[in-house]
Amino acid sequence: MSSQTQLKPARRSRFALRWYSWLLLAAAAAYGLAFAMHWDDRGVLWVLERFESPAEKQESVWLPDYRVVIDAKLLPGMEKDEASDLSYNPQTKTLFSVMGKNPFLVELTLQGDVLRKMPLVGWSNPEGLTVMENGLMAIVDEREHMLSIVKVDAETRELKRDDFPKYDLGPSKDQNKAFEAITWDARKQQLLLGEERPPALFTWKSDGSQTLKGDKQKLDSDELDLRNLSALAIDPRTGHTLVLSADSHLLLELDEKGEQVSFMTLLGGFNGLKKTIPRAEGVTMDEAGTLYMVSEPNLFYRFEKQK
Repeated sequence: MSSQTQLKPARRSRFALRWYSWLLLAAAAAYGLAFAMHWDDRGVLWVLERFESPAEKQESVWLPDYRVVIDAKLLPGMEKDEASDLSYNPQTKTLFSVMGKNPFLVELTLQGDVLRKMPLVGWSNPEGLTVMENGLMAIVDEREHMLSIVKVDAETRELKRDDFPKYDLGPSKDQNKAFEAITWDARKQQLLLGEERPPALFTWKSDGSQTLKGDKQKLDSDELDLRNLSALAIDPRTGHTLVLSADSHLLLELDEKGEQVSFMTLLGGFNGLKKTIPRAEGVTMDEAGTLYMVSEPNLFYRFEKQK
């Protein structure tokens, strides 16, 4: 009887130790996940957002007010092509998306319906796309570290890389996670380029033609607390930059000084999303402030601001 009473406390002690160990392990895992996803940074920005005045919100994109109106629409026949970027064309009022795995350019309506497909001959892994001016578009080949400026019009059915000017983007810290994002800044007449990992921004001056001036210049920024940088876009109304991160499931707004303004979480249950956007790889915005995204492998999203 006395030996049984001696064993019971030992059993409770071993159970308590296991419970305490599992609690510590869970806490460590939660902290590691929060650190990797930059949830601590998002928490700080979320708190700061609460103190923004209505006037300040009006002068920005203000991503918390956006809700999805087209949620995960399938781009037909592109399941194995991997949608890699998206750009709005103000002249045609249509969208252009580049497919990275099987290289081609696709034109879409603002509702995500396919208008035409144009094979990209000579490209290895086109990951970045932006509409410039006068029918010009810039395409970034991440694997080749190459930027091409092409001409696209209503009659274009195919594009051959050797027919257009090419620019060497140079080496990256991680050659396999190099230049992936690009957007045209009409106000400043320059291209804004983004390296995927570690996230970094560069500018390259242009006059809107197929000729770039000088060389790209790196922008110093400590605001890119993201796991990776997937795509870039510039709001034509405010000049603010939208930075997309597939790994962080996040869209971040930076003002013209490069400082964080607002963000949108791309997880299911937020901003009207039924499910988490699996891998958001492209983002763009039109002159009305409507937001568009594509996700691998072939999903299309449209967000509108709730007034």
